[in-house]
Amino acid sequence: MARFNGIEVPADGQKITVEGIKLNVPERPIIPFIEGDGTGRDIWQASRRVFDAAVEKAYGGARKVVWYEIFAGEKAFEKFGEWLTDDSVKAIAEFVVAIKGPLTTPVGGGIRSLNVTLRQVLDLYACVRPVRYFDGVPSPVLHPERVDVVLFRENTEDVYAGVEFKSESERAREIISLLNDKYGYKVRTDSGIGIKPMSPAGTKRLVRRAIAYALEFNKPSVTLVHKGNIMKFTEGAFRDWGYELAKDEFRNQIVTERETWILDNREKNPSIGEEENARMIEPGFEQMSETQRAGIVGEVTQAMASIWATHGNGEWKKKLLIKDRIADSIFQQILIRPDEYSILATPNLNGDYLSDAAAAQVGGLGMAPGANIGDRAAVFEATHGTAPKYADKDMINPSSVILSGVMMFEHLGWRDVSEKIVDALTKTIRQKRVTYDLHRQMEGATRLKTSEFASAIIENM
Repeated sequence: MARFNGIEVPADGQKITVEGIKLNVPERPIIPFIEGDGTGRDIWQASRRVFDAAVEKAYGGARKVVWYEIFAGEKAFEKFGEWLTDDSVKAIAEFVVAIKGPLTTPVGGGIRSLNVTLRQVLDLYACVRPVRYFDGVPSPVLHPERVDVVLFRENTEDVYAGVEFKSESERAREIISLLNDKYGYKVRTDSGIGIKPMSPAGTKRLVRRAIAYALEFNKPSVTLVHKGNIMKFTEGAFRDWGYELAKDEFRNQIVTERETWILDNREKNPSIGEEENARMIEPGFEQMSETQRAGIVGEVTQAMASIWATHGNGEWKKKLLIKDRIADSIFQQILIRPDEYSILATPNLNGDYLSDAAAAQVGGLGMAPGANIGDRAAVFEATHGTAPKYADKDMINPSSVILSGVMMFEHLGWRDVSEKIVDALTKTIRQKRVTYDLHRQMEGATRLKTSEFASAIIENM
């Protein structure tokens, strides 16, 4: 298409294309942007200046982003009478990569959330949220510098699939009747009902992307987060499918936590038998039935036969570690032992809670970038709200969108740009030249406007 929303596509740019999940990025990629509502206007203007300056400094004019505005939220409603236009969705699909500011969720029916709609329509199945500390940012925890984690949250399934029925509705009564009368459950008849679908396909593509990211950026581990001790056929299955995917597709590059115990036991005692090894990796071995014991011994036998040649004699220590943790436990772990976790792969609801909890340790959502990524498109975005009372006052911290741009440039393979932005942002904060949200918490800081903060970052490049 030559135009979207009635606006001509820039003639001086080229489209990004996709082969498998690999991007082919031209020297002058066309990247659609959604300015955002409320404070989004100030934030986007500042962020765009930082992006353009970093690209220029990294590549000296050899590369350039060709920006192309598309519409969602209040601006779309004012211009077209729609909160999200079909052309804006088509433009993101056409040009593969887009970036957006915060959007208003319309009240009173229609689209429940513009962000959720974009994820569902474009099948952006991975919500990716890096959380790291920038020196000098006020934090409520003692050692925020130990937090450096990337969350991969499944975006399309779980309770966010939106399959739910109101209390006392006809459909709720039908489902409750089926559960109670046919399957013997005891659900209260006046209950609201929600369905929690989780599939092997949905889980595996999320875990695949998390593992690929960990390998690309040389991360030490991927942790599967789940509540499988209670929800065995959904969250427990998420864990099992994740391990299955890791072994099937990344066998030579990964090792599971239990496999490390098996291999380490053998290395410390080369004459150890399989049953003795099984007893050492399973504390409750003696209380198990004969069938259960045989299963653990079989696990040891299978591991030794399949990976000793490639992973034994300490080689497993060079592999990407795949482990899992119960959801409630990981909330404690991310507080007291955050440096033991680098990539977290989670179902939808767990990831929603956990990403915000992690962000709180490093300064809150104002410093938290995000992205929604699928195999055919990706949208990078601010993770905070629109804060309309501060709109057009040139005072809001633009770091969430700036750091989302860092993620975008990493996704494009333009790491020189990402590094320049991160280094300059870090230096600016260390200089205590910050916007009001950080200024009010930092002794001796200089308060800058949104636009001035962008100028300071550019200066520090």
